[in-house]
Amino acid sequence: MSSAIQLTERPIQQSAAEPSRPVSARPASSAAPLVANAVHMAGRFAWRLFKPTFVIALFLLVWQFAPGAGLVDEVFLPPFSVVAQAFTDLVASGEMWTHISASLNRSLVGYSIALAVGIPVGVSIAWYKPVADFLNPILELFRNTAALALLPVFLLILGIGETSKVAIVVYASFFPILLNTITGVRTVDPLLIKSAASLGFSPLRLFQKVILPAALPSIFTGLRMAAASSILVLLAAEMFGARAGLGYLITAAQQNFAIPNMYAGILAISLLGLGFNGLLVTLERRLSRWRVPANA
Repeated sequence: MSSAIQLTERPIQQSAAEPSRPVSARPASSAAPLVANAVHMAGRFAWRLFKPTFVIALFLLVWQFAPGAGLVDEVFLPPFSVVAQAFTDLVASGEMWTHISASLNRSLVGYSIALAVGIPVGVSIAWYKPVADFLNPILELFRNTAALALLPVFLLILGIGETSKVAIVVYASFFPILLNTITGVRTVDPLLIKSAASLGFSPLRLFQKVILPAALPSIFTGLRMAAASSILVLLAAEMFGARAGLGYLITAAQQNFAIPNMYAGILAISLLGLGFNGLLVTLERRLSRWRVPANA
């Protein structure tokens, strides 16, 4: 009897112990991919953050030590620490903000006018062939004429005041916005347009829900190009007859041989351009959440 009882009890004990093994192993096996994925994402984010930081730090390091090593003349290219100190002094005195606000005001006014005119005209040219046939000759004539080549004309006609500076910004910003809007609208997938039309979309609804979202990436490319062009031509315009602005600061510092202040003005332009570009990229991402990422 005792042997029979032992034979029957052993399988029962084994069967009771067997299910406990996979239960304890399941959480470890399911948590491992989550941890690995989190580590991988954190590594990618750190690498994306490290790359631009490393490149900029390397550039500033070379700038700092190149004059002292005799690679360039320290009189004409001061070390970065000297330029940073000059930038700090201009900010502390309020002079830097005076020049930045003057340039920023002119740039934003001209850029806003170009934006308000360029996108509607671009949509009209891309969508309506009679409008394109009527406007293309004159637009082709002016878009191949550089804005800086027309700067003397703007100064002669509009004077050396604020009007000529805003006008040259409008001219330089208008064509990148216009051309990229035309490209964006014309490259919308025709199947999307036919599908929306078959669903009974009105022309306004079609433009709002299909054409504009599909053309948005190309339009924002034009906006970023226009932002860079507006700052470039504005600086050139501020070098003639201005009493405030980053272009005036650079010219005045160069003429007075205040070289650190000149480089401080150039540094301010770079920071302003980065701010413009970052704002537009953020706005584009916010308005284009429907897009599938390229690496998805």
